[in-house]
Amino acid sequence: MTVNRAVSIFAGFMVMASLAAAHFSGQINLGQMSWLWLTAFVGANLFQMGFTGFCPAASIMKAMGLKDAAGACGTTGTTGKCC
Repeated sequence: MTVNRAVSIFAGFMVMASLAAAHFSGQINLGQMSWLWLTAFVGANLFQMGFTGFCPAASIMKAMGLKDAAGACGTTGTTGKCC
């Protein structure tokens, strides 16, 4: 596991944990549709990307023509080695 993936897992977990803590303490109601579900979706995607390496946003941005940075997680740099 790389540092980038571990950070994604940690960040996704913290986003989802903060939403759960706010919900169970009565500060927010996740039982109703709200924009907080977008936050939950982003947190879940960060969490799963850390394990699988698949990121829907990155796929969309690559399809739009954006380039990967050399040595970015999940890509091969100029040396041909994966980070």
